[in-house]
Amino acid sequence: MPNTTSTQPGRGPIIISRHGRPALDRNLGPRLHWRDYVDWWARYEQGPLADGQDAPQALKDIVSDADIVFASGRLRAQQTADNAAPHLPAVYDPVFNEAPLPPPKLRGFRALPKTWNVLARTVWLTGHSLEGESVGEARVRARSAALKLHEAAADAKVYLAAHGWFNRMLRPELRRLGWVCVRDGGDSYWSYRVYEYRGQ
Repeated sequence: MPNTTSTQPGRGPIIISRHGRPALDRNLGPRLHWRDYVDWWARYEQGPLADGQDAPQALKDIVSDADIVFASGRLRAQQTADNAAPHLPAVYDPVFNEAPLPPPKLRGFRALPKTWNVLARTVWLTGHSLEGESVGEARVRARSAALKLHEAAADAKVYLAAHGWFNRMLRPELRRLGWVCVRDGGDSYWSYRVYEYRGQ
């Protein structure tokens, strides 16, 4: 387990995890038209975790003494926080929600949700938004989210359960605020990163 003692007494650390495995499986068919994928993503965003999961013991251990627990506004993140850190009720905040996945309008093309996920993320990063949140707007939100974590960690150990891509968007914003990732667990379900404050 990494050293989670901040170089400045009383500040942090911040632990950020991805949610557990969702009930709606992106690897399953049928193949979807782009409009069907919009509906699929809406159901995914509202859906729970798959049954029968438990947070890894390493994650439970490292957040067992968290002073503040956050989760996004999505059920899968909320269930993750409740499972990993049952000692505290999580504060649910949509500022930590996943970045959107608006699919390109490829007429006549059908694919599995996992393929649409890649296509949608690619075009979203180039400016496509289907009138939803743009990449620029999401970056502003990530700045606000990182500042919320930074302020909460002024005299507390903080745990956030959120989402794969948005957690990545938090990384540069936390660096700007003086936080360094000292344990990088990757982007799998239940994975987590640990940040320590080194000052600006």
